[in-house]
Amino acid sequence: MSPHKLQGPSIKIAIDRGGTFTDCLGIVDGRDDIVVKLLSQDPANYADAPIEGIRRILEQATGKPLPREEKLSFSDFSSTSIRMGTTVATNALLERKGERHALLVTKGFKDALRIGTQSRPKLFALNIQRPDVLYEDVVEVHERVTVEDYQQNPSPDRGSLEKALASDAALKRGVSGEIIRVLEPLDEVSTRANLQQLHDKGYRSVAVCLVHAYTFQEHELAIERIAQEIGFTQISLSSQLLPMIKMTSRGASATADAYLTPVIQRYIEGFRAGFKDGLRSADTRCEFMQSDGGLATFDKFNGLRAVLSGPAGGVVGYAGTSFDETDRKPVIGFDMGGTSTDVSRYDGKLEHTFENTISGVAVMAPQLDINTVAAGGGSILFWRHGLFVVGPESAGAHPGPACYRKGGPLTVTDANLFLGRLLPDYFPKIFGPNENEPLDVGIVRRRFTELAEQINQETGQSKSPEEIALGFIQVANESMAKPIRALTEARGYDTSAHNLACFGGAGGQHACAIASSLSIRTVIIHRYSSILSAYGMALADVVHEAQEPASGVLTPEAMASINQRITALKSKVATALTSDGIAADQVSHEVYLNLRYQGTDNALMVLQPADGDFIAEFVKEHHREFSFTFPGRDILVEDIRVRGVGKATTVPSEAPQKELASVATVPIDCSTQDDSSVVYFASTGRVTTPVFFLDNLQPGSQIHGPAMIIDKTQTIVIEPNATATILSRHVILDVQSSKKQAATDATVVDPIKLSIFGHRFMSVADQMSRMFQKTSVSTNIKERLDFSCAVFSPDGKLVANAPNVPVHLGSMEYAVRYQHEQYSGKLKPGDHILTNHPLAGGTHLPDITIVTPVWDKGGTRIIFYVASRGHHAEIGGIAPGSMPSNSKLLYEEGAMTLGFKVVSEGRFNESLVRKFLYDGPASYPKCSGTRTYNDNVSDLKAAIAANHKGATLLESLVVENGLEVVHFYMDAIKRTAEVAVRELLKRIGRENAGVPLRFSDFMDDGTEIRLEICIDEETGSAEFDFTGTGHETFNCLNAPKAIAHSAIIYVLRALINMDIPLNEGCLAPVNVIIPEGTLINPSGHAAVCAGNPITSQRITDVVLGAFRACAASQGCCNIISFGMGGRDENGVDIPGFGVGETICGGSGAGPDWHGTSGVHVHMTNTRITDPEVYELRYPVILRQFSIREGSGGRGKFRGGDGVIRELEFRIPLSVSMLSERRVTRPYGLVGGEPGQAGLNLYVRKEADGHERVINIGGKMELNVQPGERILIHTPGGGGWGTPEEEEQSTRGVASQMSSSPAANGFHPRGSVHAFTAMAEAAL
Repeated sequence: MSPHKLQGPSIKIAIDRGGTFTDCLGIVDGRDDIVVKLLSQDPANYADAPIEGIRRILEQATGKPLPREEKLSFSDFSSTSIRMGTTVATNALLERKGERHALLVTKGFKDALRIGTQSRPKLFALNIQRPDVLYEDVVEVHERVTVEDYQQNPSPDRGSLEKALASDAALKRGVSGEIIRVLEPLDEVSTRANLQQLHDKGYRSVAVCLVHAYTFQEHELAIERIAQEIGFTQISLSSQLLPMIKMTSRGASATADAYLTPVIQRYIEGFRAGFKDGLRSADTRCEFMQSDGGLATFDKFNGLRAVLSGPAGGVVGYAGTSFDETDRKPVIGFDMGGTSTDVSRYDGKLEHTFENTISGVAVMAPQLDINTVAAGGGSILFWRHGLFVVGPESAGAHPGPACYRKGGPLTVTDANLFLGRLLPDYFPKIFGPNENEPLDVGIVRRRFTELAEQINQETGQSKSPEEIALGFIQVANESMAKPIRALTEARGYDTSAHNLACFGGAGGQHACAIASSLSIRTVIIHRYSSILSAYGMALADVVHEAQEPASGVLTPEAMASINQRITALKSKVATALTSDGIAADQVSHEVYLNLRYQGTDNALMVLQPADGDFIAEFVKEHHREFSFTFPGRDILVEDIRVRGVGKATTVPSEAPQKELASVATVPIDCSTQDDSSVVYFASTGRVTTPVFFLDNLQPGSQIHGPAMIIDKTQTIVIEPNATATILSRHVILDVQSSKKQAATDATVVDPIKLSIFGHRFMSVADQMSRMFQKTSVSTNIKERLDFSCAVFSPDGKLVANAPNVPVHLGSMEYAVRYQHEQYSGKLKPGDHILTNHPLAGGTHLPDITIVTPVWDKGGTRIIFYVASRGHHAEIGGIAPGSMPSNSKLLYEEGAMTLGFKVVSEGRFNESLVRKFLYDGPASYPKCSGTRTYNDNVSDLKAAIAANHKGATLLESLVVENGLEVVHFYMDAIKRTAEVAVRELLKRIGRENAGVPLRFSDFMDDGTEIRLEICIDEETGSAEFDFTGTGHETFNCLNAPKAIAHSAIIYVLRALINMDIPLNEGCLAPVNVIIPEGTLINPSGHAAVCAGNPITSQRITDVVLGAFRACAASQGCCNIISFGMGGRDENGVDIPGFGVGETICGGSGAGPDWHGTSGVHVHMTNTRITDPEVYELRYPVILRQFSIREGSGGRGKFRGGDGVIRELEFRIPLSVSMLSERRVTRPYGLVGGEPGQAGLNLYVRKEADGHERVINIGGKMELNVQPGERILIHTPGGGGWGTPEEEEQSTRGVASQMSSSPAANGFHPRGSVHAFTAMAEAAL
């Protein structure tokens, strides 16, 4: 090291390489910070944006010219730190430009990652498109292990298991402590041969995922050894990347790592090559931001942990510049960019998620909980069906907003420009054909004027172009506020008790309005807010994590062995950090246990509290997150995690609270303004507004709105209800709440208010859903989210329905209207009604609905109804699970009621509930009462809590706007849906020249479902006539008439193919005729349990067939249930368990698309249980889950293939199979061939040891023995067009797998999106 170098200053460089711009910050001792912003791609001028940014910083820091062709040197500085966040991995994932690689997976699971969770991404999409897998080749590995015991075992015997471990060579102890049985050792010979073949094909990167490798890692490690010997350079083992249970997610993560890590490594090599010393000097540090908010040295930076590298820097940035350790007021991060907006929350610790879907790929790795909303500066503005709609489509950089002079559409940026909230004089002049012109205000004015004329012509109003533009801004703000409420209120936090940290290019224009709508008083904007992700790199710590799976009950005694493992993990991460050059005294540790209650799925990653009492901390966190605890129930340990944090060269945090409290404020008037502009505000109209340059304002300056503050990279709009205080490093906005609205006309529909009310009504239903999920206890509701919540008018008409479960669409309205009529004049405040009977608007008995009236302030008038319907997995009857395949009469399926007051004037009626759930069902022959009474009661109370939440939110809406206005827009939003449906039906009527649409199909037992649709093409009214449908049947396939209404709404929404309100208006143009006593309008005695999940699919196929929309999909959801226990022939209750699942199949082809293989369709969208979780809980071995090749119907466009799911049972069990389309094949259209029928095979062991393969048909009850198997072959979808046309159609046709998601498109992520996706993946 040269003496000269020792005397120089130190330099810290932080870089955020984004998709469009690269932000660079240089911090040099003794001088002002250096900020450089440049295009991420500019190949005509430089090869790499970060190197170019560093070159420009070094030129300014040293005063020396540095030619681009020369490598860079830090010889003028005593020490150097480079920290970077990069979108290299993200872009490779979005654009599908990663490394070619192959997947090695346990035999029987070659298609497991293609099938994934089996749910479809878009609930109402007929052309189902899922992102394709990342690997190009797959090899099935001959090996198999399983978990020896099972968690649902009612009589566990751990002692015998431990003894067997000592004597049985096939038993091994896994890393988690679970005992594993090796069913088939790894065949190293065939594995080596397969790997050699891959190597010979040119592969150098492989991903490996074996079943149960999270705990039994030996087989994966052996494959790694063989692959290294052959010469593979990238080997991604699922067990080493993050050893957590869930094979499908872990496998997808391993493929992502194999796909991205070589890309990252090549980028790092190229980056280092731009420096004379290759960044190898002892006094030079180079680190990269990981998705979890920690830095990693370049040799430890891998693809899997790089996908959220850039956004993570923003969270670390606002955490370090907004959160004060003294007052500890939590902060909401609001990062508004071009395509979307990221929202997150910080309360002193970074909040992580461990499984996210990014660009269609499940990524299992610690990631900051960053939630992305489809509203950014480039989000496109639409006028659609009388509503203002913002996004999710984005104009991107090309063509960009209309003002970019490239012919782009109107966007949020254009609205801000038109309203004067962006100042073109201070924007770079880089637009137009020669890239030398300013933003085009003229074209924006013309486009908004034209749009205003169109809207006024359609609505009969006289809105100004400015009002139209502001309306779109208000709708965008409402859509951005919704996930913030979900991150806070839905998780037990008060939104208004937060500060809002605003950053990103567009955030400053919306900060006041967002804060005001959320009743947040303080907005914090750092001077570097437009480059805060880069600044966050400078604030971050170096992090290394280690994690191991665990098992067993958390007790004080168990903590001894857990602490030993924690100590070992601490040593592991400390060694890694010290090898990165972090001093040992700068290393700290965060210890987490991933904990859950026995019998639940909701694990919480609990940080070790100061007193070390994990049990008390878990109970506290569980109560906050879910509003209840389980006193006396065991707490299980799932994972042990240690996060090692190394303090390297960091910039001290700089929260503004202390300075704000002490600074002497000086009001600034317009005389000191630097400029002025005419700006449009809702409360003032257009008004001349002072403009201040941030660099000219002194700390303590106080500016009252309206005003604008600008610097080189950001524009801050101070609305008339806000005040800005300038600090040395921050701008603080003090904002007044806008909760109380000005008086609104309740005689003329304002389309802006209509759009906002649409969001608000849906937000009520959505928050009810979150409360129901949060306070429920059963797996079916809490984990599978098999429930729906909705808002209804005072006469019981549907207003808003969170689209969780298609079969509940519209059907809940009949339940509410029935109770409204039954209890007319008999209800009082505090009453809640329980109902589930098919004659009272029910679908099947397990779906129990709680209906609650919402009262006016005086408690004299019902102003709304709210209702929550949840599927209870057990309500008594002749079989566990209350879904018997052999039921013939309704009482055999469990508890039933036309309706009773479950709560009377605030008092829960325990005796009536017990009579309903237990005594009533048990009074029938061969029937039991519910086998899970306590869970049932808890879930009923959760539904009541959800309804109470909805009532409270509706009451707040009335306080804000007045009852007359709220009811007026409630009716208007229903008319919006009606207009959309009528327009669709008019078009279809014209296309068919008034000829009725007819279709029929047959159930497997020969029962016909017949439909004729007559459309009035002038009015858009239609009659759906099911006359001719067969009689009700003496089995469980009968479907209450509400289900046909749900199927019709589902099909109409799918055909409209865009978001519309899902409410009573959807069926207003429709008259449905269903004769009584038929399969789809049965008597009150008929069994109906399969009508809801299965017959609903067949009804949907008939409606779609009448419209000639697409060929038939699988027409089933293939329900298999198994279990043990229940009441025996002597009336004795035997402990046991019961479980059921639905299985995917093929979707039908359409006029210009192939069907999709291995996916749920139409009226169901449930996720399948992961293979590892399945075997951990239940005494089964999943031998195969693969695509049933060739089962889709041939045609110009092929139907999707079904799947094969093979179960082997390990103990004697009762098994129930319930399925359709085992006889009648899914139809094709326009000459397309039908899909293959399903097939259920039972492999039975006979006394002589031989196996018989038996076709058990579509419905069967079995008693199976150990080693026996069931193979379920699900139906394929029908084809479209003649098979002879297939050859010509195969070129250039969009396949069922989308290989490359649009790079400019909106890609939702985060815990809020995960909840929505789970909700839409419910039965």
